[in-house]
Amino acid sequence: MPTSQQRKNAARRHLERQRQAREQQRARNRRTTLIVTAVGTAIAVAIGLTFLIATGNEKSQKAPKGFVSQVTTGPCGYHTANQSLNPNLRDVGMPPDPAPTPRSTLTVRFTTNRGVIEAQLAGEGAPCNVQAIAYLIDKHFYDNTPCPRIASGSINIVQCGSGGATTAGGPTFTLPDENLADASYTPGAIAMANVGRPNTASSQFFFITQDSNEGLAKSYTVVGHVTKGLDILQTVNKGGDDGSAGAAGGGKPKLSLIFKTVRVIAVSGGATDPGLGASPSLSAAPS
Repeated sequence: MPTSQQRKNAARRHLERQRQAREQQRARNRRTTLIVTAVGTAIAVAIGLTFLIATGNEKSQKAPKGFVSQVTTGPCGYHTANQSLNPNLRDVGMPPDPAPTPRSTLTVRFTTNRGVIEAQLAGEGAPCNVQAIAYLIDKHFYDNTPCPRIASGSINIVQCGSGGATTAGGPTFTLPDENLADASYTPGAIAMANVGRPNTASSQFFFITQDSNEGLAKSYTVVGHVTKGLDILQTVNKGGDDGSAGAAGGGKPKLSLIFKTVRVIAVSGGATDPGLGASPSLSAAPS
């Protein structure tokens, strides 16, 4: 017959197993809470999605009834997004889509209200996404814009790049996912936000401030890493948020982070500067 101490030890072990089970369930729930941009953008961008291109292989999906999408004819296959469905989207044209896609490494400087952040964007790992970001930088899309969301806990991020004060914004195009199998969400990594469906990234990205591999599924294309100013991002993240993001988690940061200017300050490892080529040809997406 167990002693009183043995019963107490068994009870403690039972409570500890229950606590661990709750923690594991919370972690699973967080993995399924995607880095969404906003309901409005989800509608506009998801409707724009009609097929994906991954490593040159095309797979068609039928476009929603009554909607005609266009796609660039190069290897990246950028899709148009319908601005009439979301007035927060800004029409800045479409990124160039030459063949082959440039694989240059870009050094980018974010001059912010809290100091300078620098990062390297790796075209070798995510050439289509890096090409599109370079295009948006050249259009000054990111200038004078705040980072509208942070989240902390099982994921620790500062989300930026909507082109406005909310996560509902973006350009009128979407990007393909790239190299997801090798995605690692370690401190300083920069990954593309999406609306919870494959191939729905656009302009928004998030900086990882603490390791978030346990909380994030491999659903977000990693485009580069911070080389300077990670402490600025960590301070903003630790400053807390207003909880306005709802189910997505987090909200507007209490410590604002505003991009004054975003510039490519160096290009290496490629013969062509990504993002600066000729306007792409468009064709109707398969229906």
